[in-house]
Order: sequence, then C-alpha cells, then structure tokens
Amino acid sequence: MKVASRLAHTGEYYFSRKLRELAALNAAGARVINLGIGSPDLPPHPSVTAALTATAALPTAHGYQGYQGTPALRGAMAEFYQRHYGVALDPATEILPLLGSKEGLMHIGMTFLEAGDAVLIPNPGYPTYRAVAEICGAEVREYALTAANGWLPDLAALAATDLTRVKLMLVNYPHMPTGTVADFSFLTRLVEFAKAHQILLVHDNPYGFILNETPPVSLLAVPGAREVAIELNSLSKSHNLAGWRVGLLAGRADVLADVLRFKSNMDSGMFLPVQQAAVAALALGDDWFAELNATYRARRELVRALLRALGCDPAPGQMGLFLWAAVPAGFADGYALSDAVLAQSRVFLTPGGIFGTNGNGYVRASLCQPEAVLREALARVEEWKERVLSSAAETSPVQH
Repeated sequence: MKVASRLAHTGEYYFSRKLRELAALNAAGARVINLGIGSPDLPPHPSVTAALTATAALPTAHGYQGYQGTPALRGAMAEFYQRHYGVALDPATEILPLLGSKEGLMHIGMTFLEAGDAVLIPNPGYPTYRAVAEICGAEVREYALTAANGWLPDLAALAATDLTRVKLMLVNYPHMPTGTVADFSFLTRLVEFAKAHQILLVHDNPYGFILNETPPVSLLAVPGAREVAIELNSLSKSHNLAGWRVGLLAGRADVLADVLRFKSNMDSGMFLPVQQAAVAALALGDDWFAELNATYRARRELVRALLRALGCDPAPGQMGLFLWAAVPAGFADGYALSDAVLAQSRVFLTPGGIFGTNGNGYVRASLCQPEAVLREALARVEEWKERVLSSAAETSPVQH
C-alpha cells in the first residue's frame, strides 16, 4: 500500500523513535536517566483527581460529549484568562476546548492551510509546527531565531521578504526550546507586523506559569490582537495534566467556528470526568504555582550544575520545564554531545538540532525528574568527567 504523498516529508516524531532506543537500552540493563522530554512527573492537585473520580462514579458520565466542551469548562477557561491575563473572553464563542494543544495545531493547519499557502515557523522551534505545515501541503518558511537577537524574530528582516502567500505565522513565547520570554512591547510589534501583512498569528502558550519571574502574558492582551491572532494554551505543564490531554484555543469567534468545522469531524468530545477535573484545576490559586515552581527551582539548580559539568553554561532568565545550553568546544554539535553523554553516563539530553538548524550547537535538558534522580545524573556526569581527566593525565608526557 502506497503511503499518501502528504507524508512524503514527514517522518516519525523524534521522541517516538528515541524512546524506543532508550527502552532497548534499559531492557539490556542500562538504567538510562531521561532528561529529554518535558513530561511532568509531579501529580495534579488532589482536588483535581477527586473531581475526576467523583464524576467518573456517576452513571450518566460516560457518554459522548459535545464538541465544544461543557459550559462549565468553557466558563472556567474564560475565568482563568480573565484572572491571570486580564483578557475577557466569551466562553460561548471565543474558547474551544481541545484534546491537548498539539491536537489544536493540526486542527488549525487543516482548517486554513493548503497547497500554495506558506506558513512561517521558528528555527529553532517545536518540531510539530513543521510537521503540521508539511502534512497540510503548505510551504514551510523558517524564520531565524538566534542568541544574538535574543531568540526573537527579526520582524524588519521578515517584512523585507515576499510574504504574499504567507497565511499563518506560528509563534511560541515563553519559547521552547530556549526558554526565552517575549515582553509586551515585542508582542505589540508582532501584532502590528501581522496586521500589515494580513497574517494569522497562532500563539502557542503552554509555559507561562513555569519558573516565571514576571506575570504570564497572553498575546490576546495586546490591543487589536484578536483581529489577527488566536492562542493555544494547555494544562499539561501548568497543572501536571500532560497525559490527560486538556488544552484550549482562544480568540475570535468566527475563526474558532471555522476550526470547529474540522475538529467536529475528528473527535467526539472530551471525557466528562476529565472536563470536571480541568474545571477544578483551573480554579487553583497562586499557592499551587508557588509550590510547583519551588520544586522546579531546586531541580533547575541541579540540572544547571550537570550542564556546567559538561562545559555548557545555560543563559539566565529561562522559563519553562527545560534548560537550553550551548555545546562546549570539542563537540561538533548537540547530537555529538548527546550521544557521548548517553554512551558514557547513561544520561539522555535532547540535541538542539531536532528543533531546527539554529539549534545544532545546543542541547536541552528537562527538569522533569525528582531531585534524587537528578543528583544521580549529576554524579554520573562528574564521574565520567573525572575518568576523562584521569585518562588524559596518564597519557600526558611526564614533565621534568
């Protein structure tokens, strides 16, 4: 059976392949410490699991659900946006619950992109952005993000290019993988750029509550943004619900109605107990985030020490579940460093090149392991470093 041409340029997701490799190593007794994936290892708040189990016990809770989520869930999402971002949304028309924001990316692509269209995606950026564009038959146009420009796009340089066929621009701040924060001034200029070139901005915003030193920001808070922007958000990172698959799309009612036309042909709604659990999660106060971030701050110090032991030096001010760091001299790129650390220390770091060519000189390390595991990872790396230094000393000529 011949595979459809839409998959001609799209391979299996990197982490899908890598997890099989790590599983094979573990089956052989390697005990690999995986610092590659940002899958929260912490549980949700007890009130969230209580809401799930209480609703699941109801005999009426197990049928198909509406494609737009329950009014209670949409109302909780709208209240969350008002409370944390100062953004007022109509829960009936300006919020669309999703089975995870990754699902939403595909829905948006299939709704708006086709052959002949172009889409702007960040380099480095989340690999799914490229996959969505390719599957939808659109032309991928990368916009460069570099350390020299603070990992922000050069909007003036982009404006000087031919943008006539560009329909969507995917943006993601706080940025994954670099942890960069975009301030309100930049987001305002981004909205002005989209208006000038009639481009729909798709802002992917799942990391704003993790290790944030400033209040989280929604692109929809920028005056005039709703004319040209929609925003994806998720409870995966902020509320430890990654496997539960709860996300949302927020923005203009007519745009969301178009996305719903596609989405309603792809799923049959979110399980009601999960929706009720999400309502409970969205009602949590600032103390939830304070406790969560206290845990991640302690972990971040251990991961920073591990990266520094490898000769990497993560830039300060990063947000999210990862640390991003440049590869030291002596390694060709992030793949080489990742392979060496895995082979010698049985610790897996993500090579930055999977996020695009501008990530080739970097690695990314996850904070999603308990402190005891991170200490063991650090000890393994330091032990490898000591072996290398001892070996070098033994082979050096004796000085007289």
